[in-house]
Amino acid sequence: MERLTSPPRLMIVSDLDHTMVDHHDSENLSLLRFNSLWEHAYRHDSFLVFSTGRSPTLYKELRKEKPLLTPDITIMSVGTEITYGDSMVPDHGWVDTLNNKWDLGIVKEEACKFPELKLQAETEQRPHKVSFYVDKSKAQEVTKELSQRFEKRGLDVKIIYSGGMDLDILPQGAGKGQALAYLLKKLKTEGKLPVNTLACGDSGNDAELFSIPDVYGVMVSNAQEELLKWHAENAKDNPKVIHAKERCASGIIEAIGHFKLGPNLSPRDVSDFLECKTENVNPGHEVVKFFLFYERWRRGEVENCEAYTASLKASCHPSGVFVHPSGAEKSLRDTIDELRKCYGDKQGKKFRVWADQVLATDTTPGTWIVKLDKWEQNGEERRCCTTTVKFTSKEGEGLVWEHVQQTWSKESEVKDDSSWII
Repeated sequence: MERLTSPPRLMIVSDLDHTMVDHHDSENLSLLRFNSLWEHAYRHDSFLVFSTGRSPTLYKELRKEKPLLTPDITIMSVGTEITYGDSMVPDHGWVDTLNNKWDLGIVKEEACKFPELKLQAETEQRPHKVSFYVDKSKAQEVTKELSQRFEKRGLDVKIIYSGGMDLDILPQGAGKGQALAYLLKKLKTEGKLPVNTLACGDSGNDAELFSIPDVYGVMVSNAQEELLKWHAENAKDNPKVIHAKERCASGIIEAIGHFKLGPNLSPRDVSDFLECKTENVNPGHEVVKFFLFYERWRRGEVENCEAYTASLKASCHPSGVFVHPSGAEKSLRDTIDELRKCYGDKQGKKFRVWADQVLATDTTPGTWIVKLDKWEQNGEERRCCTTTVKFTSKEGEGLVWEHVQQTWSKESEVKDDSSWII
């Protein structure tokens, strides 16, 4: 959170499964649409928060399966764990808050007396969360009796039923909504209260997010019955909460436009990159646009090829250098020429490219350094390299690529890097 010195323009707080991530979208196109929009228009001055029912173990598994961006903040285990940054530093103040009137041993003892409850995997049992499966027809009855038993034992707990089968027992002060309220209070204290906050969800455990004052909310089009019922009973007249027409991440993009929170045209929705320009100098946009072009080039989806390559070469400094992850160096313009050889070599294949953590720094007047993680998926193989780009510009001449350097990230196990082009 230290990277921003002023209040973020926008903070998106999104559930993952069936909200940010569409498990019915094998190409992950809606997620990739969101990714390119976020990195080109929001990463530099906004916060991205993932709020998920998943434990840290299952969250990390999802990150290996899907092209998820790196969030600034992660709220996991149905609002019982808050961590910050790529290294996921825990919020110890939140832990202290949840310890009030909570006894994990008593919770397990009472819950295990109900044969209707089936304990979930060990990875889903957390210090402030006990999770079960329960049949939909039994959920209401079990929840009522459990609540009475906990009250008699002097505990102050919350029981959340979601997804048509998941029953989570948490401290009363926990939950996605309370975690968001805590986070907003903390950001306000630090002078970084977001100008706008958009909460996004699809199931019962997301309902609390929409109850936080001054927060916009979107239920994606594929929202589950339990959330739609909650909305009908509690928020149908609230103009700040909408039911999107689009599924998952596309519904989030729809909500950004609906509430006029900022740009909502994803670079992936632009067909002609020669016409894709920004009003202000935006080195981050140039990088996102280039790697999307690179994906389309190798998939054989680019028309007017000669015009594109000519434009690319013209934007490279004559003495510009590209440093391959292997350490080999070559001219930037020669690298563009080499792209001609691989046009359409991934046509019809599962090949996608996306940028993560795109951050541009204005080092001296007219000079920018852009750092990012560039991901490339080829079939089932995923590779990532840390990329640094140096741009220069003169008034009226646009941005010029001076230097590009790539190194394999620690997340990539590279046995053969000969197929890596740029």
